[in-house]
Amino acid sequence: MSKRAIANPLALAVLACLWEKPMYPYEMTTTMRERGKEDSIRLNFGSLYSVIKSLEKHGFIEVAQTEREGNRPERVVYQITESGRREATEWLSDLIETPVKEYPAIETGLSLLPMLPPATAADLLERRLDRLDADIAERRALGEASGPALPELFMIEFRYRQAVLDAERAFVADLLARLRAGTVGGYEWWEQLHVLLAHGLSMAEIQQRVAAGDFGEEVAELLGN
Repeated sequence: MSKRAIANPLALAVLACLWEKPMYPYEMTTTMRERGKEDSIRLNFGSLYSVIKSLEKHGFIEVAQTEREGNRPERVVYQITESGRREATEWLSDLIETPVKEYPAIETGLSLLPMLPPATAADLLERRLDRLDADIAERRALGEASGPALPELFMIEFRYRQAVLDAERAFVADLLARLRAGTVGGYEWWEQLHVLLAHGLSMAEIQQRVAAGDFGEEVAELLGN
């Protein structure tokens, strides 16, 4: 993916708004909110003005006019430039075409799962499963309510997120079932590790026992006391 002059996805959302028509910042904010963009783009509206200024600095947008209604403060209306149209099109094309490595929080957690005892990990995954089920049910209800009113084109990101949640739910449910059954590969070692830790052994001591080949015997002794 190409390195962009501005990397904040909120900037692309601003360009998309101005691609439609000139707008002032508050109108951009309400447009994004009304279209549910907060679900797919991190809309930090506190930084909206700095994003707008950065886009203006790089020549992607410009002031179209200033307006004043009665005693209200003057408001600035922005419009997209030709350079901004090219940037928006190229940026969007990159996002659609090129897979990138992302770092979801759940992936980080799973990569470090052995730090937790197996039973604790299973309990946490069960609670996650409950939350996923609630989120999926809420989204399905929202999709059914909105579906007939909106063409599929305007629900694509919603459908994508729903598919991702369904896939995560299936993965978590399978992992949880295998954890409860103790059939996850390496489960016995994992369980033994936490038995030793619970009896006060340090990781260094456990590593020594693993190297000596008496890891399992040590656990058997402790469980027999």
